Order: sequence, then structure tokens, then C-alpha cells
Amino acid sequence: MSDKPQHIIVLCTCPDDQTATIIADRLVTEGIAACVNIVPGIMSVYQWKNNIEHDEELLLIIKTRQDCYLELETVIQQLHPYELPEIIAVSIERGLSGYLEWIDQSVGK
Repeated sequence: MSDKPQHIIVLCTCPDDQTATIIADRLVTEGIAACVNIVPGIMSVYQWKNNIEHDEELLLIIKTRQDCYLELETVIQQLHPYELPEIIAVSIERGLSGYLEWIDQSVGK
């Protein structure tokens, strides 16, 4: 097992540009995430409180390390308007070594 930090991608949907930008800026400024992509124009279809919902949202693709996850989750929950925001972490199995090193240098400062 490697002693290198485990890198993750965290996915989070947002209802509007303002929310997405506020969350992305805070995560990067505080060194919790190395990079956040804001992907506009997604349509989410989901069940909520016994109704099928269809909402246009933005998707945050957040690159960070596993050891930053709890802080990242806390910040998103503080800033997000949803009662139950989507916050899903996926391990990065492989990646360009230079890019993964850049994530290490950018987070946890």
C-alpha cells in the first residue's frame, strides 16, 4: 500500500451559478480542493418526497485528497441551499503523476 495521499473526485450538484461559484471559490481559496470544474446545463431527474423531480442544475467536479474530505463536506453543507445536497466521493485509481502531485501541492495548506 502506498503512503501517498489518496486522491478523490467529489461530485456535487448545485441549483444555480451563484451557489456553484461560491462553493468552488471557497474550496479552492481555503486549500480544500485543488480544482473545481463547474459544468452547466445538466438535467437531474430524481425522486424526492414521493415526487419525481426534473431540475436544471450545475455539476461541481472537485479534485482533492481523501484527507480533505470531511472538511470539504462540512463547507459544502454550510454553503449549499439544498436540504440534502449531493456530495459523492469517488477514488482516483490512476492519474498523470504530475497532476496528482499538483493536487497534493494545492490542498491541505
